[in-house]
Amino acid sequence: MKLLEGKTALVTGATRGIGKGIALKLANEGANIAFTFVSSVEKAKVFEAELASLGVKAKGYQSNAAEFAEAERLVDDITKEFGSLDVLVNNAGITRDGLLMRMTEQHWDEVMDTNLKSAFALTKAAMKPMMKARNGSIINITSVVGITGNAGQANYAASKAGMIGLTKSVAKELGSRNIRCNAIAPGFIETEMTEALSEEIRKQWTDGIALKRGGSPEEVANAVLFLASNMSSYISGQTLNVCGGMVM
Repeated sequence: MKLLEGKTALVTGATRGIGKGIALKLANEGANIAFTFVSSVEKAKVFEAELASLGVKAKGYQSNAAEFAEAERLVDDITKEFGSLDVLVNNAGITRDGLLMRMTEQHWDEVMDTNLKSAFALTKAAMKPMMKARNGSIINITSVVGITGNAGQANYAASKAGMIGLTKSVAKELGSRNIRCNAIAPGFIETEMTEALSEEIRKQWTDGIALKRGGSPEEVANAVLFLASNMSSYISGQTLNVCGGMVM
């Protein structure tokens, strides 16, 4: 039997990069997949078909989960469509990099809303069906930058550090209902975003990694699968660094 057979997982920001890798990994282990996207309906339909080809039910939802009412509607729609919500992966995130002296209020707010407020809103909405079922796993995709900080990313680092604090608090509040909450902090992961970096910048990053290479979305997804399944049934409130030894 597959690790997530009959379970339903919601993965936010899942049409590319790490989110896509997570959704595919969970689907391969039997989970029905609900996922969110921002703009491309056509891209979402293609991904729906790709997930469905793995033998699971899949549906994409165009959603801005930073809006509380929208997050509640999303979770209601998913529970009606799929019958349950067992795993929530708060993956959606953006960057608006720049030195603090030049960072605008808008760039601060956009990153906080997309990265941190959406995780708060969706966790608040998803906890209701999970509490009723007395079961669930919430996984927040943070970043090693939320642990170390990074020049030029004050907004991003603050949002990701906030996700770690949110993770610990949710774990303490919901543990008695058999709901676990953990975070994963990826390091330098090879995605469409990193492909645009120069060789010099890439070398600077990999030189600081013990394994001397970037990671793959699948390697992050493997950690998500572990935390989503019963293999991690006694793990909650933790942050797992998936970074090849970049941060120790």
